Amino acid sequence: MSAFLKRLFVTAIAVGLILPFLIVAGVSISAESNISFPPKEFSARWYTELLTQKDWLIPIRNSLVIAAFAGLLSVTIALAANYVLWRLKSGFGKLIFALGVGPFMLPPIIVAMGASVFWAEMGWYGRAEATVISHGVFFVTLPLVIIARGFAALSDDVIEASRTMGATPWQTFAKVIFPLVLPYIITGYALVAIISVNEYLISYMVSGFAVETLPIRIFNNVRYGYTPVVASAAMGFAILTIGVLLLLSMITDLLKLLGASRD
Repeated sequence: MSAFLKRLFVTAIAVGLILPFLIVAGVSISAESNISFPPKEFSARWYTELLTQKDWLIPIRNSLVIAAFAGLLSVTIALAANYVLWRLKSGFGKLIFALGVGPFMLPPIIVAMGASVFWAEMGWYGRAEATVISHGVFFVTLPLVIIARGFAALSDDVIEASRTMGATPWQTFAKVIFPLVLPYIITGYALVAIISVNEYLISYMVSGFAVETLPIRIFNNVRYGYTPVVASAAMGFAILTIGVLLLLSMITDLLKLLGASRD
């Protein structure tokens, strides 16, 4: 009986997750101009509008550019911090690591409000650079934790062998350490980019409507009268996320890098 209830519970969760996805997918390919499901006629007009209209292309570009640079900033901070902590191996390093995890533990509204006040005081409110830095700093927890697993897996014998062969600390990092932790870096970068593309609250509080990202555009569209193109944009989010994760799983051992056990 317990096994049956477990399967029933898992099935209910699966249906609860898949059903909204199917409804949004159906609306996105409907030929009708209003939100309706199931679709009576099928059309790709809403995807065409999403990918051809300037009102949607600019937010898409903004989101992708911000995500790309935020991911780069985030993994750069995480890599540098992990390398220093790995070299020091001190109790103080654990405190630094805990501070790096801190932003992800705070409620998003507090993080967004703090960033809004900070950039307003700096005179950078409404600038894309402020959004990039905010995303890069506040999402650094993911690559920080993931890359830390890469450094934890480094073999002291390999490092010592490199030094014995006369390699400088920089050469050891570039030729030995970096290639070994690269899969963890790629994983951290991809996850930050995915979160950044989907982030609304921090983007809105930091830049308002001055730098319109795709989530902000979707919110504006829904607020002032929306069409099924919103469903197409939502499906674009889903397709991008699934595609990145699938690609990541092909070039890295994603579950292992995230700490999951195969046992």
